[in-house]
This record gives sequence, C-alpha cells and structure tokens, in this order.
Amino acid sequence: MTDPFRHHPSLRSLITPPEESELRDFDPASIEEIVLANGASKTWKLSDEAREADRVQALKGREEQDIWVFAYGSLIWNPAFRFAEVRRAFAPEVERKFILRDIYGGRGTRDVPGVMAALEHGHGCHGLVFRIRAEEQVEETRILWRRERVGDAYIPSFLRAGTDHGPVEALAFMANHDAELIAPDLSHDDQVRFCATGQGWLGSSFDYVANLATHFEELRIEDQGVTRLLADARAWKGRHVL
Repeated sequence: MTDPFRHHPSLRSLITPPEESELRDFDPASIEEIVLANGASKTWKLSDEAREADRVQALKGREEQDIWVFAYGSLIWNPAFRFAEVRRAFAPEVERKFILRDIYGGRGTRDVPGVMAALEHGHGCHGLVFRIRAEEQVEETRILWRRERVGDAYIPSFLRAGTDHGPVEALAFMANHDAELIAPDLSHDDQVRFCATGQGWLGSSFDYVANLATHFEELRIEDQGVTRLLADARAWKGRHVL
C-alpha cells in the first residue's frame, strides 16, 4: 500500500492516526447533556436520519469516486477518518476566519465562550487535503459527518484547491450564518479573549489555535490571522490571572 505521507513525511508525527482518534467513534448523543446545559435548543443537533440524508445528498454523483476533504481547522491534525493520501493545499476562493463562537461546551461554554475557525468565501485559505478511497467512502464519510454535521454550524460544499501535485475538487465544510454558533461580526478583541479562556470537552481554544500554528510552521505556511490571534491570546493570558 502506498504511504499516505509520501508528499509530506514530517506530517506523520503531527497527525493523529485514525485508529487512535477519540473522534472516530464519536456519538453526537454523548454530548447532549453538555450542550443542553449550555443553553442550546432541544433541536440543536441533526437526527441520525437527517445527517445521513445530508451526506448522501452532498456526495450524490460521486459515490464511486475517491473523495478529497479540505482541512482548515482541527481536521488538519485529527481527521479521524482513514485516508490514502495527504497533500498541502490552497483553496483560492475561501478564507479561514475565527467566527465560530463556541458556547456549547466543545472549546467554550455559554458563560466563557471559546473560538474556532470556520470557512467563508474570501481571498484564499491554506490547509491540507486528504483523499478517501472510493471503496472506503461510505464508512469514512459517515465518521466525518458525525463530527462536522453534528449540528448546523457548517454546510458541506465542494471547492477548488491547488496542490503541488495538481488541482483537486475537495469537500469542505463552510460556515452557516443561520447557525447560533457562527458570529460573522465577532471582533478581534473577542476572538482573543475567547481564545485565551475558552475550554470544553474537546480541549481549549488556545490549544486549538496553537495546533494550527505548529502545523503551519512545519508546512512553511504563513497565515497572519493564526499568528496574530495566537500571539495576542498569549499576551492576554500573560496579563490576566485565569
């Protein structure tokens, strides 16, 4: 079998093997109590039936194909699904923005929000693309959907991405402005505070941004948004006793 890390051997130690990921067996029902305790409505998550219908619709016409997945946040270091290949990628028509205000208990709570990245239409976004084999598509994309489509924060869409080994069409999860968690007008000051203080069952918002910075350093990617947010959040933490 061909090495999935053949293009970027240094990523091998930075990406959690799918079989070791706690998110591979993630069950949305397992966080129901936490999310409801943080003030979410009882309709906060998609039903299993609605989630599967959404997956089938998004992948319609591609059922017999390998699928590329564009990673711009935590999928970069913890995809949870099995992949046959990973490449550095640049998607020219979208942009990474820290506009997911996490108040449901993932990396922040209603009282102490956290922040995570979401994808918007914009001026370009660096990340990774992972290739899922056609014969594994159903099983592995169901794992992806349970993670990215647990609720309504993200919407599946296909986009163009360039790689050093040719262009690909990749599945990405875009920000849904109708979702409670998406705050498109979130100020930089709020992003910094939420990054510095937000914590939940997934970990801290600070570690989330720091993980992005670590991977970008390895890939020689310059992302001013990530660099600035991490530096400002570190400075905020230094000025405040948590």
